[in-house]
Amino acid sequence: MTKMITLKTNRDFRKVYDKGKSRSNRLLVIFFIKNGYDYNRVGFSTTKKLGNSVVRNKIKRLIKESYRLNGYRIKKGYDIIFLARVRSRDAEYHDIESAVIHLFKISKLLLD
Repeated sequence: MTKMITLKTNRDFRKVYDKGKSRSNRLLVIFFIKNGYDYNRVGFSTTKKLGNSVVRNKIKRLIKESYRLNGYRIKKGYDIIFLARVRSRDAEYHDIESAVIHLFKISKLLLD
């Protein structure tokens, strides 16, 4: 199993938010931009509108797991940020996973 490389600095997040492209569905928003590397870096974000820290961290864990299990299907060389919408608070794991895959399809990041 390979380690997931994450976006850590505010500068990295800002670059993806400001210069990247975005796609959304009812549960999640994805921001992405080419990073010039041969691997993906990923970040996960939530807002306080979702609920307290327990709820926010639960949603982030579900998104991380969905990405971990489906990351091999993604094109390499991108910085990707997932932003959880308020509706994701009531979603189950399979809903989150299908939302992640749907976002990859509509953003054309999914390998054929």
